[in-house]
Amino acid sequence: MKKITKETYLNWYEEMLFWRKFEDKLAQVYIQQKVRGFLHLYNGQEAILAGSLHAMEIGKDRMITAYRNHVQPIGLGVDPKRVMAELYGKATGTSMGLGGSMHIFSKEHNFFGGHGIVGGQIPLGAGMAFGDKYFKRDNVTLCFFGDGAARQGTLHEAFNMAMNWKLPVVFCVENNGYAMGTSVKRTASHEDIWKLGLGYEMPCGPVDAMNPEKVAEAMDEAISRARAGEGPTFLDLKTYRYRGHSMSDAQKYRTKDEVKEYQKIDPITQVLDKIKENEWASEDEIKKIDKRVKDRVSECEKFADESDFPEKDIMYDVVYEQEDYPFLPHKL
Repeated sequence: MKKITKETYLNWYEEMLFWRKFEDKLAQVYIQQKVRGFLHLYNGQEAILAGSLHAMEIGKDRMITAYRNHVQPIGLGVDPKRVMAELYGKATGTSMGLGGSMHIFSKEHNFFGGHGIVGGQIPLGAGMAFGDKYFKRDNVTLCFFGDGAARQGTLHEAFNMAMNWKLPVVFCVENNGYAMGTSVKRTASHEDIWKLGLGYEMPCGPVDAMNPEKVAEAMDEAISRARAGEGPTFLDLKTYRYRGHSMSDAQKYRTKDEVKEYQKIDPITQVLDKIKENEWASEDEIKKIDKRVKDRVSECEKFADESDFPEKDIMYDVVYEQEDYPFLPHKL
């Protein structure tokens, strides 16, 4: 695995804080009705992305996930201003404002969505890995899904095929304890989701996903195994979300005390504590990082606010084309 250094931790702190503040800003503008529809925020789960990016080969390996998908493309290199513009439904967004919150996408940066169908991305992730193996490409696909999606039948079909063909894919359940408002305790006879891999003799196990270093170690082992042609791994990334399932979630299924307990092991706080313990940055240097993060978020908001909405006829360009109908020429 790439060495985890002082620079790694400083980068983790700045990026994870930016992702958190970016999502906080989205929550704020959602209330102002600048972002419409559903909005699922990543607060609390940042260590998963930070650790995964450290283990991946950026620009080669692929990532696919569900609808809690705003910060992953940013981590892979997508301009965050374009991500925020997409959430605003603006023409400067990653999909010209036509995808919105749940469907961020960037083929250029190997981020293949944002998928609104629960569990729909699991067989797609396996399919992407099949393509890499078939064409002998040295790529690995990281396929993320929630604990609710782990109960979908498509998971079993994808697991079976992935093991049978030894596909280069890492299946990752972002286990934040609740499928919308349903506790993991209520969805099966046991709480160890990783054990689903045992039925397919797939290497599997739990990971402390509130710590980016633990995630990086587990992800590096799984990615190395996949790249070596040894097939898939299933990681049970145990994390927690501090906000509701979506902005419309009243969160009546859990107590404020429970949330406070998990905030004691906040992944960003853990990273900052290690920086301070090792004296890797002074208080002034940390304040400068905080200021850079604040300014970056403001730039994203300004860009999204000032961008134009797409022309309405663009919708037809991405849905239907009739060659002998000259009255609506395509613009794409």
